[in-house]
Amino acid sequence: MVRDYSATDWLANISVDCVIFGFHENQLKVLLLKFKNTDVWSLSGGFVKSNEDVDQAASRVLFERTGLKDLYLEQFYTFGDVKRNQNAIQQHAKIQEQIGESRIDTSFLSERYISVGYYALVDFSKVNVNLDHMSDQFSWNDIHDIPEMFLDHRAILEKALERLRWSLDQKLLAFNLLAETFTMSELQQVYETILGKKLVRTNFQRKILSMDILVRLEKRFLGGAHKAPYLYRFDAKKAQAYLAQVDL
Repeated sequence: MVRDYSATDWLANISVDCVIFGFHENQLKVLLLKFKNTDVWSLSGGFVKSNEDVDQAASRVLFERTGLKDLYLEQFYTFGDVKRNQNAIQQHAKIQEQIGESRIDTSFLSERYISVGYYALVDFSKVNVNLDHMSDQFSWNDIHDIPEMFLDHRAILEKALERLRWSLDQKLLAFNLLAETFTMSELQQVYETILGKKLVRTNFQRKILSMDILVRLEKRFLGGAHKAPYLYRFDAKKAQAYLAQVDL
């Protein structure tokens, strides 16, 4: 389907870009899309309809790409530097030609426009990636292995990662990347991967348990002679009480 973004039901000078993070095989990964018939990669994004809130636009884009609703989604920064559209005319024109939409009037893309950045945290195993009409491939890339990106999308990704690291404890965000039940070791791996450094196991466990935000379940028996680890579940009500206390 060909879309005319210059039509009156779209806002021409504002967009949303979503950094979708997932944790898989002990790596923090980000979902990237490749424009058709090009080697240019981008984040998941889109323009805002004239009859929807910006947050609604981001939620729509997230659902269209992942097939999931009710995920953790946070607006983290607005990208409005004048220089962000440098070379935009050439990039947009090339991509429009490659995907077969060169006849569509996209002159508004050469004007200055603002992008509102969001990041989402997903359970990797539940995501069913849907490509949009401009993409022919997707990839879950390790955050340390990012290809050349469209416009300032790398800067958007780096800013999202910075915000995620800052919010790990302040908002208890790591649990959004885990399955419903997990071991303490798996939780520590998420923290270490996001922070980019090793943590002392005993100190980490003591810190997490002191928050009183987990429910301990049965042990996970793996068939070996070693000690089986306990499974845990994140307790949202306890977490709310903990965060309220911290805010005080």
